[in-house]
Amino acid sequence: MSARPRIGITVGDPAGIGPEIASKAADDEHVRAACEPILYGPHTDLELARFERGRVSAAAGKAACAAIVAAVDDARAGRIDAIATAPINKEAFAAAGLPWPGHTELLAHLTQAPRVAMMFHADELRVVLATVHIPIAAVPSALTPQRLEDTIELAAAELPQFGFAAPRLALAGLNPHAGEHGLMGSEEGTVLGPVVARCRQRGIDVSGPFPADTIFLRAMRGEFDAVVACYHDQGLIPVKLAAFGRAVNVTLGLPIVRTSVDHGTAFDIAGTGTADPSSLIEAVQLAARLSAAAPRR
Repeated sequence: MSARPRIGITVGDPAGIGPEIASKAADDEHVRAACEPILYGPHTDLELARFERGRVSAAAGKAACAAIVAAVDDARAGRIDAIATAPINKEAFAAAGLPWPGHTELLAHLTQAPRVAMMFHADELRVVLATVHIPIAAVPSALTPQRLEDTIELAAAELPQFGFAAPRLALAGLNPHAGEHGLMGSEEGTVLGPVVARCRQRGIDVSGPFPADTIFLRAMRGEFDAVVACYHDQGLIPVKLAAFGRAVNVTLGLPIVRTSVDHGTAFDIAGTGTADPSSLIEAVQLAARLSAAAPRR
């Protein structure tokens, strides 16, 4: 057997740039040195001929989902050591009648993981999302004490595998100025603050809630090891500004290692041969490193 870990690379939506960057990543010399890459999903010219590039379709959504299911099955059976995923298209999933809005929710379903969280990892900044693919209007009601506590606890438990033995966490506020003592919103005082206090009582090194317009900069300067963001764009805008193309999406809480890219399907350049595989190359290499140290759960 090869000493290198076997990393499954799912090609994502076949109408987007996924197949191109997956093939490029699998052929990359750094990836080949780190692991044995195995592609899942349509990626040859013949296989891709049945999909119209740059177009949302139910067929593409079904193909993307099937590749993920196959890779997860192999990972759980021990036939591969980890998964790195190219981007899917949420509209294509919906067109195919699939109930999951994204990878995170589908992977949690397939592995029956009781709690998961999306983390974006880069050398400069690490961000964990408390809510993910929901409308901004739904965020305040979704930020329940239980959801926040689960996210903070999961981040504290998982960050040691990334080199932070005693992780220092910061919670970003939901409202401008972290509510300004109730003048700009009550959630910080009624939900976020009490959750931080309870987590600290259990020995978790978490602080906040802090104003979101400065807490990410403080983390980048080394004051914190990761920031827990209240919603999708609050966390992804700073990490993409700091490290776009190098940030890796990691699903925390799964019984398998899964990493992904920090971008979408880029339908506008699909099929042109110009897609940059850098983020997927980073994701595969991180998956290889994590799989070597990950305990089998």
